[in-house]
Amino acid sequence: FQRSPLLRSSFLLMKWRSLRTFMQADFHASMKSAHKNVRVNSNLQRSAAGVALFILVKYAIINSTTERIKESMNQDRLNEGLKEAVKGFEIEGTFVECKPCGNGHINDTYMLTVEKEGKQQRYSLQHMNRQVFKNPVSLMQNILKVTDYLKEEITKRGGQPQRETLDFVRSKDGKLYFIDSLGEYWRAYHFIEGAYAPQENCSPQDFYESAVAFGRFQKMLSGFPADSLEETIAGFHDTKARFAAFEKAVEEDCCQRAAGVEEEIRFVKERYDVACVLGELLEKGELPLRVTHNDTKSNNVLIDEETGKGLCVIDLDTVMPGLAVNDFGDSIRFGASTAAEDEKDLSKVSCDLELYDLYTKGFIEGCGGTLTPMEIKCLPLGAKVMTYECGMRFLADYLAGDVYFKTDYPAHNLDRARTQFKLVADMEEKWQDIEAIISKYL
Repeated sequence: FQRSPLLRSSFLLMKWRSLRTFMQADFHASMKSAHKNVRVNSNLQRSAAGVALFILVKYAIINSTTERIKESMNQDRLNEGLKEAVKGFEIEGTFVECKPCGNGHINDTYMLTVEKEGKQQRYSLQHMNRQVFKNPVSLMQNILKVTDYLKEEITKRGGQPQRETLDFVRSKDGKLYFIDSLGEYWRAYHFIEGAYAPQENCSPQDFYESAVAFGRFQKMLSGFPADSLEETIAGFHDTKARFAAFEKAVEEDCCQRAAGVEEEIRFVKERYDVACVLGELLEKGELPLRVTHNDTKSNNVLIDEETGKGLCVIDLDTVMPGLAVNDFGDSIRFGASTAAEDEKDLSKVSCDLELYDLYTKGFIEGCGGTLTPMEIKCLPLGAKVMTYECGMRFLADYLAGDVYFKTDYPAHNLDRARTQFKLVADMEEKWQDIEAIISKYL
């Protein structure tokens, strides 16, 4: 039993189902017996609220236990799949270690180290989250098309294609992914040595270099047919559709959380026009459809340790057709904020105009003349819309029970939403200054 994670997972699954059935029956029985106890016990008669509190605490404890059991089941499945994935790719050498790394919200990432001819070689091994990415095969085909094209462009300008874009390792059956015995998808790629990914509160220079790298990403892919890519997440930056999904989450209120966030809900609803503006410009043909990254946080760029220059854009799961202004906007949302994405003290949250100006300069330089005047003019809208959309998504996920984003505590998504809404409000107050920054490039 101890040596078989799959057997242990099956046992835990049966235990969880039995406990869930017991929990539901026990809860309803407790509710019925509570009324009798209140009549019999004079102390409880004076404290019906105490009875209700006892029942709710008992229910919460049992519910917490089931969540821990489910988490243990998922970890066992993941560990078993990891063992298979380590052996499933065309990686030569003697196994040294495989340990978790990274802090992404979606996928599980591991650093695999092997030894070959006396030297250690490292690979990034990732478990792909199928709750988020419903079609991992299409996702990997998108990435292959884009990275093959990038390698050609990098080679033309005398660069290093194995370091300046992701270089994937095929599985032993020749595919870009490996499927374990539980049907989970894994992928592996060569780890890029001599580089680092800037984290939150990175230096202004690293932020600038990430801007240049994302702009260069746009430039190199400006000739790629965007409509040849699949949507890995349908309507990912369709902010109007996101608004509709948000309204549904508010209406369903499946976790009974809406009453505590009425102010945040009102903030979103009062800005419905923000949800529509970029989609309308795209429909009118005023903004072109491009290949976009769609997750342009500064930690999705690797910086060369020797030169200090932006080297490689990583995390290509959401590469698909989109708007360049959204890529710019998501970077500003993440990098020009004066506080962490989940900062609880909102007085610390604002949009740093110096960083805004610095990023704008780097991004436009990196794009190298490929942006249209209308795109440059709409860059501030991209920042506002992406910040608004992200806050709306965090809040919708909070209302739905935290099913999309990984969270570290019950109100984590709510704290994230509040920081985004504070940023939107701050951008609105500084709008004239922001437009003045952009006007320098028109």
